[in-house]
Amino acid sequence: MLFFWRTLLSFWRDPAYRALLFATNFFLVIGTVAYRLIEGWSWLDSLYFSVITLTTIGYGDFSPQTDLGKLFTMAYIIIGVALILGFVNTLFLHYKEETIKKRNKKNKR
Repeated sequence: MLFFWRTLLSFWRDPAYRALLFATNFFLVIGTVAYRLIEGWSWLDSLYFSVITLTTIGYGDFSPQTDLGKLFTMAYIIIGVALILGFVNTLFLHYKEETIKKRNKKNKR
């Protein structure tokens, strides 16, 4: 459990990670509000659809019914998937860096 908190703290110290975390959460809020207003879904359903859309899971239990909702979803997917991929890439690179630092520390001992 301590490893988890240390890793989380080290992520937070990384400016690239913080910026992507902010951007990802901001984009989820945009999607949630948009689906709430456009499709009239509940806040939870709107957030749920935003998350499964950005992660490309797409269970199929929800789908936009309005033309505006469909147009928004197309743009949301194109921008959002790139954002999520950037987020995952940053996590991977940060984890890789931390692993290399730990390995170098052990080798110096």
